[in-house]
Amino acid sequence: MTVDKMAPMAITMGDASGVGPEIVLRRAAEGAFAADPVVVYGDAEILRHGAELLGIDVDIEVLGAPGDWHAGPLQVIDAAMLGAADHRPGEIDAAAGAAAREYVLMATRDAQDGKVAGIVTMPMNKEATQLSDPGFVGHTELIAAACGVQRFTMMLTAGDLAVTHVSTHVSLQEAIRRVKTARVVEVIELTHETLHRFLDTPRIAVCGVNPHAGEHGLFGSEDAEQIVPAIEAARAAGIDATGPHPADTVFHQAVHRKRFDAIVCMYHDQGHTPMKLLAFESGVNVTVGLPIVRTSVDHGTAFDIAWQGVAFTGSLDHALGWARRLTGT
Repeated sequence: MTVDKMAPMAITMGDASGVGPEIVLRRAAEGAFAADPVVVYGDAEILRHGAELLGIDVDIEVLGAPGDWHAGPLQVIDAAMLGAADHRPGEIDAAAGAAAREYVLMATRDAQDGKVAGIVTMPMNKEATQLSDPGFVGHTELIAAACGVQRFTMMLTAGDLAVTHVSTHVSLQEAIRRVKTARVVEVIELTHETLHRFLDTPRIAVCGVNPHAGEHGLFGSEDAEQIVPAIEAARAAGIDATGPHPADTVFHQAVHRKRFDAIVCMYHDQGHTPMKLLAFESGVNVTVGLPIVRTSVDHGTAFDIAWQGVAFTGSLDHALGWARRLTGT
């Protein structure tokens, strides 16, 4: 995909009940976007009401199209789905969940059309969105489906380390079933393709799925039967992939010994748990394999602290930084 370097970056504001739009407003009040080509996809009335709740002064302007961006106010592509009376901070709300889903689809369409350079998504609440879309799993799957893509995965970044996943939002039993050679090869390739934009030869560690990477068959056969052939295939294609590595030591080797640039994990918690320990506030979620750039803050809607003015705002800066790194804008 060729990115128009003059196009603004899209931010989807996320679930109105959560911290997403609050973070956007607070950064706008601090002047973060005054001269920065950024447009927010959301509901202008929620943002105006939210600014009142927070007691901050933010000039909000509705745009007809992303290309109308100009320096000054916080500019919004208005879905016009929620009004001030619909704002329910900290509550699971079906209307807010449905609206959050629509913001993402609107921004995705505009990204596909080149109207925005990429998408940075603020958090949605799965339970709220599933009230109107029972099949909703997460941002990653929603955007991939909208783009007509089946070859994709989730990447988490923290500083110089990236982590990708063979599976994410499925049960542990299903995750183990999905550890198949073809899928592991696919994720190694996607990891290499993404990091190769910045690194000549990304060093990729591939985790085992069983304790101690199977301990030569003592703790399961998946490592030898499914993961080893995938690593061999990747290496034959010229990718610097090694493993399978025991998951309980590979993060130490990557972070403290600087042996790896990326780690391919077999399931959600194998990658998410150490990455959120390493960089809970600065981690970024990147969907790789899409024809568009999509990054996200790596935290949820935080209903317990939403609209209280205490949520950490730096996560948005990190996600925007990665989006610009990937688009070259």
